[in-house]
Amino acid sequence: MTDVLHDHPNPRPNRPRNGVRTPNKTPAAPRPRLRRRGLPRWNYPAGLGSLIWLGIVGLPLYVLVAATFQTRDGYIDDGPLALPDHPTLANYRRVLRSDFLSYLLNTALVTAVCAAIVITLSVTVGYTVVRARSRASRRIFQIFLLGLAIPSQAVVIPVYLVITKLQLYDTLLAVILPTAAFSLPVSVLILVGTMRDIDEELYESMALDGASPTRVLLQLVVPLSRSGISTVGVMSALHAWNGFLFPLLLTQSKSNRLLTLGLYDYVGEFRVDTPALLTAVVLSIVPIFLVYLFARRQLISGLMGVGGK
Repeated sequence: MTDVLHDHPNPRPNRPRNGVRTPNKTPAAPRPRLRRRGLPRWNYPAGLGSLIWLGIVGLPLYVLVAATFQTRDGYIDDGPLALPDHPTLANYRRVLRSDFLSYLLNTALVTAVCAAIVITLSVTVGYTVVRARSRASRRIFQIFLLGLAIPSQAVVIPVYLVITKLQLYDTLLAVILPTAAFSLPVSVLILVGTMRDIDEELYESMALDGASPTRVLLQLVVPLSRSGISTVGVMSALHAWNGFLFPLLLTQSKSNRLLTLGLYDYVGEFRVDTPALLTAVVLSIVPIFLVYLFARRQLISGLMGVGGK
């Protein structure tokens, strides 16, 4: 009988001896508390602000897209906020049959070459500034930072004179060179901040292995600076794609015209074909929007490291 009591998994609590109750060796487990799920609290001011912001952002997009499916007379009669009564694709056919594709190819070429030049130069300059640590490298970095304070409008006449002296006027190269030059200062600033975040021990390990500066740049710095390089590429591409001043002043012929100037084809002396003009705007937005859509994460992460150490 005693063995049975000792082997029982839940023995009875000890009886009081001499009027004193002895505690159990295995205390009872606490009962789980039931959590009440509270109802979510609605943030009405935030919701109202979100709706207002949605209207501010969505209304221009609606006006832009809805106008492309209207005729010119319907747009004038109904107004920009009206839904198209009889949607049509005539505006898209008209734009694609014009010189729009030629303007698009010229703009894509200028954008790609500008981005390539800016990435190549900013990577090499940023690496020199970070690793050289000499007075000359600091002066070079200061000169590039000084370029941030010089707007392109202030040097239009000197740029025009230099381009004409080089006999590059009315060529795509005349647009590429100044556009890339004015994208370099901010690009160097971004990449210097990115490269300074690379651990010093990685540079030392590569040096102990006998790696040359070129090998360190290609095998260590470039892979670890992909976010900054993507940021520089997207920003320089946006700058070149939306450029207006240099294409206006440094090109003249229709064969070298870019998209920003090609929109004038839908503006006459006495009237403006607004639906066709907005259709060209929509088609010109799509390529650069796709570039931004796929590189937005690298763009944000690269901008977060601009300050560096």
